[in-house]
Formats: sequence, C-alpha cells, structure tokens
Amino acid sequence: MKKNLLFIMPSLSAGGGEKSLVNLLSQIDYELYNVDLFLLNHNGIFMEFVPKEVQILSLPKSYNLFSLPLIKSIIKLLLKGKITLAYNRILFSINRNFENISVREQKNWKYLSKSLNVIEKKYDVAIGFLEKTSTYFCVDKVEASQKIGWVHIDYDKLGMDPSIDNVYFRKLNNIVTVSEECSTILKKRFPNEKDKVDVIYNIVSPKLINEMAKQVITDLYEKKDDEIVILSIGRLHYQKGFELAIESCKKLIEKGYKLKWYVIGDGEEREKLTNLIERYNLEENFILLGLKSNPYPYIKQVDIYAQTSRFEGKSIAIDEAKIMNKPIVVTNFSTAKDQINDRIDGIIVDMDADCVVKGIEMLINDQTLREELIFNLSQMNLGTEEEIDKLYNLFY
Repeated sequence: MKKNLLFIMPSLSAGGGEKSLVNLLSQIDYELYNVDLFLLNHNGIFMEFVPKEVQILSLPKSYNLFSLPLIKSIIKLLLKGKITLAYNRILFSINRNFENISVREQKNWKYLSKSLNVIEKKYDVAIGFLEKTSTYFCVDKVEASQKIGWVHIDYDKLGMDPSIDNVYFRKLNNIVTVSEECSTILKKRFPNEKDKVDVIYNIVSPKLINEMAKQVITDLYEKKDDEIVILSIGRLHYQKGFELAIESCKKLIEKGYKLKWYVIGDGEEREKLTNLIERYNLEENFILLGLKSNPYPYIKQVDIYAQTSRFEGKSIAIDEAKIMNKPIVVTNFSTAKDQINDRIDGIIVDMDADCVVKGIEMLINDQTLREELIFNLSQMNLGTEEEIDKLYNLFY
C-alpha cells in the first residue's frame, strides 16, 4: 500500500529551499508514495516544476481573507462575523513592526495559525520543508504518524528565538538539515534533540541541469573583447551580501577591468541595491536580472560564478555552478568549506571587498589555476539524486 506524504512550504517563489523542494519532488517514486503539497501562496516561479503526480491542497477561505491587505482583511472578516480572527489579523500586523524578520515570523505564527484549519486527511509522514512557519504548521495543523522538520540554514545566523523552536522540535520525530556544519550547529543549540538530527543534501541532477542549460536567452549584453562576465544568484537579502559584490565590482573597474556582473534574484533589498549601483555609476556593469526559473543558460555563458554571502546552509546555486564547471569565488561563510575545497574546486576568500577582488583577479589572470579548477570539477561526480534514499530511510 502506498504511503501518504505531505510536504509543507510557504510558497514556491525564488529561493534555495524552494528549488530544493521541487528537485526532491522530481525524484520521488510515485509508485510507492502519494504526495500532497500545502502552500500558503500558490504563485511562484517554481510552480511549473511541481510534478503532475503531486496534489496541491486548497487554502481555507479564512486564510484567504486573513492574507488580504490589513484594512480590507479586517472589513471582510468582520462582515463574515469572524471577530476573533479580525483581532488576530490586527495583532499580526502590529507584530510585523518588531524584532528581526525571523523572530517576527516565529511570533506571528500564533496569530496566523488562527486562520488555518487542521488538515482533515491523516498522513503517514508530514514534512515541514522550511524552518519556522512550515514546521509549526506541520506540528499544529497536521495529523501524521511521523513528523519531520527541515532546516536549510545555519540556524544561529538567522537570529531566531530558540525557545520557540524548542517547543516544536520536541514534537518532531526527525529534524533534517542540509550540511554537516548545519547539523553541528543544531545539535549544539538543541542538545536534547540531537539524536533526531539527520543530514540530507540538496538534490541536484547534472543531467537535468545540462539539458535545461540549452535554453536560448537574450537578456545578457553581447560580450565585448577582454570583458569578464560574472554571475551571482540569490534572494536580494542581507544574508547574500550583494552590497559586497557591488563594492567589489566598483573596485575591479577602478583597477581597469572590463566586466559585467549579473545577479539573478529578487527581494526586499532591491531598492537599496539599486541605489548603491547608481551611486557608484555601475548601471552598465552591475545588472539585476530579477527572477529566472531556469538560471542554467546564464551560468553556462558566464566566466566566473561569485557568492558573496554572509551565511548559507548549503547553497544550491554553488552546486549548480560546480556542475557546470564554472570557476567559483565564495566568501568564507560558516558552511563554505562544506561545498568548496579551496584551490581545488573553487576559491574561498575573506568576507571583504578587497579579498573578493583578489579572488576574482586570480581567476582572471591565472589561467593555470582557472583551468585546474575547471578540470577538477569536470572529474567530480556532483549529482546527488541518491539523497532521496536517505529520506526514504527515515520513514517508519
């Protein structure tokens, strides 16, 4: 008999966790498992990649009203006689003005949860595929024989309140994370739950990536002679350190290099980063491309992949750049060494613009090093499709 699985995710908009989920769903054996997916938002660039076998659950009307803009939401809830829910919608809005974004999401669950019903169907396994809301929903709103939470990040770097998560982690059967370093951090932060922690790497498929890289794209400038093309991928968020990339771009141009530095992604820091680009007069050199559901043709065409993050769990974008044999420069965030062996399959530099510049200059000017990195990457077995078996092995 097939097992019934439920995955929970806020949305399938841009993000490493979101891409990780659709990659995982593409590897599931649907002869053995029935799979449902609960999303709080049914829009997003990765929706098109959800396998046809996956059933996306509908949202309750109460949540649809709750998620409207504040005034409109309150009016509609009151007209429906949902006074308590309207009150919680006000508290949800007020709480948005406090603390960092992660703690805000943690604390807002108690208000948001009032708009969500317990799912009627009972599951063999329910998986909250992202930290915070997804995990809380898994614990509070799902009946399942086994519950799994997924943490895609260096827990300590998000500034979350562990006392809130501790309540939920105690109720999980397993806690999955994406790298050995992330596992070590979780075990230190939640020592009573350390035996529940397992590592499952993000699933990436070289065959699929190389096939999708054949798509024709037209929104990169025509490359000029002696011009270096650099690419970064990530949400426009403090975590990704894109202001460091912009500063590095400025310094490289001041040194006389001809270059274009593209960024795929969108997010809350777009205006801030756009203003910085304009202040440095880099409009023709540092280009924000926005969201792209298929980044691989872009990776294929560039000379260097750069990741200037402050922290990561395990970056899917870095894995994808490795699969496409691109010379890589990454900042020395806490999990960088989980993905890059310095001078073997990439370069790790200190989290400073001058160091980023030095790393990029090495790749531009040292042809031998660049060719060694490319060769080493070409010899590696970088596919992780077999990671799905680790998930299966967790199921009772």
